[in-house]
Amino acid sequence: MRTRIKICGITRVEDALAAVNLGVDALGFIFAPASPRYITPIDAAKIIKELPPFVSKVGVFVNEDLGLAIDSSRTAGVDVVQLHGDEPPEYCAGLPMPIIKVFSVGADFDTSIMKRYDVAGYLLDTWDPKRRGGSGNTFDWSIAAKACGMHDTVILSGGLGPSNLREAVETVRPYAVDLNSGVEVSPGVKDHDKIKAAVSIVKGE
Repeated sequence: MRTRIKICGITRVEDALAAVNLGVDALGFIFAPASPRYITPIDAAKIIKELPPFVSKVGVFVNEDLGLAIDSSRTAGVDVVQLHGDEPPEYCAGLPMPIIKVFSVGADFDTSIMKRYDVAGYLLDTWDPKRRGGSGNTFDWSIAAKACGMHDTVILSGGLGPSNLREAVETVRPYAVDLNSGVEVSPGVKDHDKIKAAVSIVKGE
């Protein structure tokens, strides 16, 4: 099974189109106002309307009101929701679209918590005391490899870029990888050469 690629933190149409043309499978739009890569659902909709078919559009939320999350997803036109906060399983059950639940992984992370969530995908990111994702730091990939033995749709994130992506994929064998700060010039501005290099690495070229 091939490893899929998501580029998160999209804020510009030129970055979205470049990523898709380079072979990326999914794009992430962050609807959490505290993020330096925040985009409004209306602005995300403008980008999404320019995309070709068969590209997954992912809306990223952090502890958002359920009704607002649904409304924002519909406004933007995303087809998958990624929950990056402390949302319980009951919250996930209230969303009418496929869900990726994010788990922040520290040294004491217990993979059994993932079993509580009946969702489409499980994203493992690096725990950080100050921010939800985009820290640029990795975590112990053996934990992700263990999770992959429990679930078929584990997505690896956290400090991934061209310099470590090959090792990450070979070590974890995830369903997908999620890249953000590792393929940026600055927050929300993507480096197209780094995206190209990342795609090539994941595809084994």
